[in-house]
Amino acid sequence: MTKRKLFLTALAIGMMTAAVTETALAQDKKSDPNKEQFIPVLVYRTGPFAAGGTGIPGGMMDYFELLNQRDGGINGIKLVWEECDTAYKTDRGVECYERLKKNGAKGIPFIHPMSTGVAYALLERATKDKIPVVQIGYGRTDSSDGRVFPYSFPLLTNYWSQNSAKIRYMAQILGGEDKLKGVKIVNLHLKHPYGEETKPMLDAMAKRFGFEVTHIPVPWPGIDQKSLWLQIRQIKPDFVINRNWGVSCTVPLREAARIGFPRDRIIGVWWCGAEEDVIPAGKAAKGYITAAFHSVGTDSPVIQDMFEHVYGKMKGNVSASRVGSVFYNRGVVWGIISTEAIRLAQKKFGVGPVSGEQMQWAFENLELDAARIKELGAEGLVPEIKVSCFDHEGGGRVRFQQWDGKKWNMITDWIPSYAKMVRKMIEESAAKYAKDKGITPRNCAA
Repeated sequence: MTKRKLFLTALAIGMMTAAVTETALAQDKKSDPNKEQFIPVLVYRTGPFAAGGTGIPGGMMDYFELLNQRDGGINGIKLVWEECDTAYKTDRGVECYERLKKNGAKGIPFIHPMSTGVAYALLERATKDKIPVVQIGYGRTDSSDGRVFPYSFPLLTNYWSQNSAKIRYMAQILGGEDKLKGVKIVNLHLKHPYGEETKPMLDAMAKRFGFEVTHIPVPWPGIDQKSLWLQIRQIKPDFVINRNWGVSCTVPLREAARIGFPRDRIIGVWWCGAEEDVIPAGKAAKGYITAAFHSVGTDSPVIQDMFEHVYGKMKGNVSASRVGSVFYNRGVVWGIISTEAIRLAQKKFGVGPVSGEQMQWAFENLELDAARIKELGAEGLVPEIKVSCFDHEGGGRVRFQQWDGKKWNMITDWIPSYAKMVRKMIEESAAKYAKDKGITPRNCAA
């Protein structure tokens, strides 16, 4: 590990990778499009959400580069990609999709919207275009019902699963589900589709378990929250859910310290669970807890391979100092899920570039078990997943991590969601959407 750290430090000092708009492969005019798989990459490099908007795509692109450099691509098909900066704005996300969707030999195979707002905006047009909208750990929760939403994939764990797991975790802290009765919870959420997404689940769970939930919206972009924390001080909650994003994730930690609210009673969404969310808060962040669906650090073999095959060849897409960070590892997870689906599509439809329609089948039949995850060198990094026509989530488990002032530490094993309750709400919401849109749900048993 010491050599790796020295190597990492040397690279961090010696190279600050410039913003990559296209890979050399994508620009190679002599390349054969039938030997390449084009992938669009949405980013946001500036503004209050830039840490996630660079770290996640950076990790994903590094995984694509790893496959190219180490393996020669996927079955000899090189991965090429192009960035498009959305600035975390929905209209620009739609523009990026429209500009890139026909690229490659068969058009784009899928799109990672990098925003719940963009995911919502793309849903109908991407379905019409037969292009999967992949949302790993975010997005439109009710689209987990693949019968109604054939081209939307909120994979691994959706927002409602995460929030129900948070309530289960709170119950564990308190000593049992019966102790939830009368508990006060504040849901401090960004006033945005992403922030609004979990309100129905929390309301339903409050009714089931007898706790009180107060939803406090945070005006965009959420940098000034002083008046909101005056409300929280008056409410005197037992827990605060931190459902912010970007720089607004850090603000509650400072405000909580100011009024003396314990940080270990703030439970953050995993989008408020990166190093960039806690380091700026200094001592005020110590003890803070967030949800997680993957590990952090450089111990995984696949992350170690990045040093040799990507950064060792000066092919990295972010600063080497970010390798192993939360956002970076999340991007690697996205890359693994995406490319394993490409591999599956090639197995069924033939080696070569694959279309969105072929990828829809692949995502819907994707299964990563412990053996395959170990083979990929991602043991502990990627949770097991099994997707179906019926279930476009394919997982639902959550872990929790805590900041000790210097690093994140996993403090729980996998905690299951209240799956039956989550699924019931998903089906009810999806059925309403189908009725409103005149959609006849697919028969997944066929």
